[in-house]
Order: sequence, then structure tokens, then C-alpha cells
Amino acid sequence: MRGTHRILTTIVALLALQLGSLVAPAYACGCGAMIPTRDQRIGVDREESAVHWDGRTETVVMRFRVHGNASRAAWIMPVPQRADVTLGEPELFDALDRLAAPEQRDRTYFWPRTGDWPFDSGYGDGSAAGAPPPGASGVGVVGRERLGPFDVARLTATDPKALGGWLRAHGFDLPERLTDALQPYVERRWEYVAVRLAPEEENTVLQGELTPLHITFNSTELVYPMRLSRLARSSQSLGLSVLSEHRMEPRSAIGGDAPEVTFAGRIERPDGAVARLAGDRPVHLTVLEQEFPHPERIDDDHHLRTVADTPYRRVEYTDRLLTVAGGIPVWLLTVGGGLLLAALGTLLAVRVARRRPALRPGVRSTA
Repeated sequence: MRGTHRILTTIVALLALQLGSLVAPAYACGCGAMIPTRDQRIGVDREESAVHWDGRTETVVMRFRVHGNASRAAWIMPVPQRADVTLGEPELFDALDRLAAPEQRDRTYFWPRTGDWPFDSGYGDGSAAGAPPPGASGVGVVGRERLGPFDVARLTATDPKALGGWLRAHGFDLPERLTDALQPYVERRWEYVAVRLAPEEENTVLQGELTPLHITFNSTELVYPMRLSRLARSSQSLGLSVLSEHRMEPRSAIGGDAPEVTFAGRIERPDGAVARLAGDRPVHLTVLEQEFPHPERIDDDHHLRTVADTPYRRVEYTDRLLTVAGGIPVWLLTVGGGLLLAALGTLLAVRVARRRPALRPGVRSTA
């Protein structure tokens, strides 16, 4: 039986691992679109976004973890007003992770599991840019900066096709479907941050975590551009940390699963990178996760609204085998005690039986 149990446990674990690798989603490039050159590819393994809004000004700090064989790529982000772009602080995301870290609790279980004795040898604990070229009418370059590995252009465009022509003239292919996706932003007269990702050393592939970008613009509401993510060909996942005067949540799911709040709470004394983003006064932090199994259904940007300042923190449990002093499993004491009581009962019954007088032949008991 023990061998059968271990085989079944191993099969279940392997199946769970295989299923996990099949359903693990790609992370959304929520604010924009990555565009490599024709013969190269680039993927976004992870996008981390922190947003601060004070009622008038919005700041988005984004950090990408990328893979592929591209030595350069472009990234497009629509913004409702003219934007200022600088380099962000990588430590900001570590600080936010610490603030929103789940509460850790221990949870005990009674019966031994795989890894506990007698199923193992021990007890164990469960445990991009430049001036517009000739012919690129409809596109204006209002600013250009070189920021580390980024060549940043702030653009205006009155025609999405003209914007595509500008990008193609700079060596990037803009898919026709992305041109169509930009149309709603053109109609609302939004502007664009166009970023050329190019390593400072030549012939270097874009890999790993890129330096964050810090983008600031005026906005009368807290909006997080998401429409371009509808072009993704696989399921997407969005992670968003929002710093504002009150707890903020999306007005709708915009075509994805219901957004999940994984942390909401008041930060009384922001410091370090968080204070440099949101100021040193008390601020509410809301951390959101959302899945988009069918990104083609995304039909809007995220518009966030103020909700009740109800605090929330996830709890993560560490399962531990229930033991007493000395690390002795309680189940072992219970089972051992039960066996001992049973043995004592059997012994007592035998002794009582032995003390009863034997009946002589032909004598009937009157008991």
C-alpha cells in the first residue's frame, strides 16, 4: 500500500506540474505594444506597473522583463495629455512588494502527508525615436530624449496610418491591426510615447528586466490604457499597484475576468522610492490582479474609481504537521495511545476470563 500511495502521489504531482506549464499566462503589455523588427521577436514575460494619481496628475512607472532575440524594438503607449518621461527606480517595485506582502500564518494538520514519517525518513514541515522623416505628415515630435537603453519620442498624430508610416520609416513594422487599434486614441486626440529599446552596447539582445520608465501626464481621472492588449494572441495577466488618496478599483472588467484586489491598505509613512513617487503623506495602496483569457474581448481602457477604504491583505498559510514538545507527532501519540488502551483492555479481559471458576462436567451454570 505504501508503494502504491507514493506512485499515485508522484503521478498527481507530475500532472499538476504539466498542467501548470500549460495554463501559465503571458503577462500583458497593458499600456502599449512591443514592435520588433521584421526578422526578430520579443516577448514580455512580466510587466509591473505602479500608478500614482493625486486628482490632477497621473504617473505610471513601468518595468518590463523581456525575452527573445531582438536587439532593438519599439514600444507605443497612448496618453491623454502631453507626457514627461524619465527613468524610474527599480527599487520602487521591491518596496511595493514588501508593503503588500501577504500575512504569513501557520496551519497544522493531523494525519501525516508525503514527506512526513512514515512516508519519509523524517518528520519535515509541510512546507524609439527621432525627427519625423519626409512624407510622415500627420505626426509631430514634441520631444526626444535618450534615457539609458531607451530612445524616447513624445508624439502627436492625427492619423494612425501616419503614425505607422513614421514607425516603419524608422525600421519597425507596424501591423495593420495595431493601426486600427490606435484609431480610438486618435479620435480622442490623445498623444503617444514612442520608445525605441536599444541596448547601449551594440549587438546585445534585449533580455531580462529593463530599467523602469517613469511617465507623468495630466489627467482628470485615473486611467490605465489597455486597448492595445487586445492584439495579444495568448491569455494575458495584468498586475497593477495604485497609490492614491483612497482605495481605487476598475469600473468594469473591460472584457476580462473580474479584477481581484490582493492588497488594500493605508500607508501611514511612505518612505524611499514610494515617497518619491507619492509623497511622504499617508496614501492608500491598492494592488490589483486581472486575467484576460480572451484578450481580443478587451473593449476599453481601465477607468478607476474611488471605493470604500476597506483594508484587505491576503493570508498565506504554511502547513505543518501537528506535534508536541520534542517534535513528536500528535497522531502518533493518539494512535499509540489508542493501541495501548486496546492492548490493556485485551489484557484485562484475558485476566478476568482466567479468574472465572471452571465448570465441572454435568454442572450447569446458574449465571
